[in-house]
Amino acid sequence: IAGGGIAGLTLGLSLAQVGVPFRIFEAVREIRPLGVGINLQPHAPRELFELGLESALDEIGLRTEEVAYFNAEGRLIWAEPRGVRAGYGWPQFSLNRGGLQMELYHALLDRCEGVMRTGAMVADWATQGGTVTARLQDRKTGAALGEATGSLLIACDGINSALRKVMYPEEGPAAWGGTMMWRGVARGPRFRTGRTVAMAGRKDIKFVCYPIADTAEGSLLNWIADLTMPADYAWRRQDWNRLGQLADSAPLFVDWAFDWLDIPAVIREADQVYEYPMVDRAPLPSWTDGRVTLMGDAAHAMYPIGSNGASQCILDARHLARAIRDHGTTPKALEVYESERREKMNALVLANRGDGPDKILDIVAERAPHGFTDIEDVMPRAERQSFADSYKAIAGMDIATLNASAPILGG
Repeated sequence: IAGGGIAGLTLGLSLAQVGVPFRIFEAVREIRPLGVGINLQPHAPRELFELGLESALDEIGLRTEEVAYFNAEGRLIWAEPRGVRAGYGWPQFSLNRGGLQMELYHALLDRCEGVMRTGAMVADWATQGGTVTARLQDRKTGAALGEATGSLLIACDGINSALRKVMYPEEGPAAWGGTMMWRGVARGPRFRTGRTVAMAGRKDIKFVCYPIADTAEGSLLNWIADLTMPADYAWRRQDWNRLGQLADSAPLFVDWAFDWLDIPAVIREADQVYEYPMVDRAPLPSWTDGRVTLMGDAAHAMYPIGSNGASQCILDARHLARAIRDHGTTPKALEVYESERREKMNALVLANRGDGPDKILDIVAERAPHGFTDIEDVMPRAERQSFADSYKAIAGMDIATLNASAPILGG
């Protein structure tokens, strides 16, 4: 397994669950918690619960109860229950990405001794007969670090995957759609249910906010300020630790003090702000080359809209582990995995490019550019419900279908 992020770690835990030996090669020397807030949709916690991680998720996050959309004046467009409150058999979680990665990492260390090597990037491979040989190198210096052999090689090395680049050398950098994200974590009040994921604004200026922990005074809030930038903006700086400046985004939200949340106050409370471009990768015609396949962001990096990126990485891992359990460490297993996942993920990447469920903000802004008194006059409830349900179907989040199905490795 190339990569020790959420995808690679979940795959390792899943392979251990079905008794398949593996090794993980991670480019960084020290596994540290990176990133800020993310959401896990119910189909992902279902699979993590099967790995015995329910209590771990409760320790590092909150069980989400609601999603709510507002226009740029703070008026409610649409709200619906989430997780168990919506009728799912499993909760949705709002949590810190780094916290999740570390819980997966520690679970792996507890269950599997000596399976992870850090400071070694998988840069290339060669296949001979039933063996694939991975070439290892130092990510920073490029120095050779030897080779590793196995039956399969799984690329879980992220949006800038070195192995995807070997498969598709002409692809180039990730695709930027013109939006920059300024992200922070701040102490703030509990708003609405105290477990609400809120989106306000429209495509060119949007604010996303949700709690990831309770505090004595209220909530620890994860927030994202999205702004459409000029085409010549210097966006090619994909680093989750790149510090941003409040002055680059905060002034545009100065009037967004609503009765449900004072957004300027939340922004000001952030100790640090991080800047990151909203990027994805175009859908691929194939993920697999013989005994090598792509997984997670290496296969289908998508815009962080609809809270599906990390969830789909987890589902990939479970589907691939099931295919390997059923077909062995063979190319057939990779073919089965890809047949189950690629077309669905390609559709989801494209749906997120079209703003996914957040498109409701754009539609209302177009129909009522100066605001509204009654949302029913702008977008009737039945239309809003249909819009929300259609995205759930694309993302595999239909409540009845999910509740009626068994966990991926359960059958």
